[in-house]
Amino acid sequence: MLKIDDINVYYGAIHAVQGVSFEIQQGEIVTLIGANGAGKSTILKTISGLLRSRTGSIAFLDKNISTIDPPKLTKMGLSHVPEGRRIFLRMTVEENLEMGAYTKSLPEIKTGMADVFSRFPRLLERRKQVAGTLSGGEQQMLAIGRALMSKPALMMLDEPSMGLAPMLVNQIFDIIKELNTQGVTILLVEQNARMALKLADRGYVLESGRITLSDKASVLLDNEVVKKAYLGN
Repeated sequence: MLKIDDINVYYGAIHAVQGVSFEIQQGEIVTLIGANGAGKSTILKTISGLLRSRTGSIAFLDKNISTIDPPKLTKMGLSHVPEGRRIFLRMTVEENLEMGAYTKSLPEIKTGMADVFSRFPRLLERRKQVAGTLSGGEQQMLAIGRALMSKPALMMLDEPSMGLAPMLVNQIFDIIKELNTQGVTILLVEQNARMALKLADRGYVLESGRITLSDKASVLLDNEVVKKAYLGN
């Protein structure tokens, strides 16, 4: 579904992503793990068209998307839940969801909103509430719900558990797993490497902008280097 081939991304003179290549098959959950500043978020931003790679290519559904703008990528079925949620704080819950469906018709928006509210009953209760007054967990649910409104084939999630209480973290991960079982392919960046690897099919380890290790997630969980660096063992 997604194939990244030799991308190199810079912030000015800083070489943030260095020759990264990886792929995701349809129906998988793939996770990128690594320390802060390793390049994980930069990779997601490059895939979604917010940043550009100086080299290589990015193929989504067998189409080179390296120069395609984010709105067109959304129409193609790629969604991005960014780090920090980035919801529209002064808009209501409903208005945020409508913004996620700007490529859809009115009947599709109504159907999509009903689906989001069935997944997140708490958002239904707060549908007229201003998003900036929601709790952190509710805001994360809204960010995921907004991404779902575009009916994505591939959803990229950047640090979905950040700042959440453990109970809410478990709830968010249950939602991600459910979405995957219903056909959404997932690319996950997550600070909680243990939970990410338990959820994922495969994983890639990033260090200083390079992929240094890749394997089945279950194998990475037992890898001594990964344990020492990312799992607290």
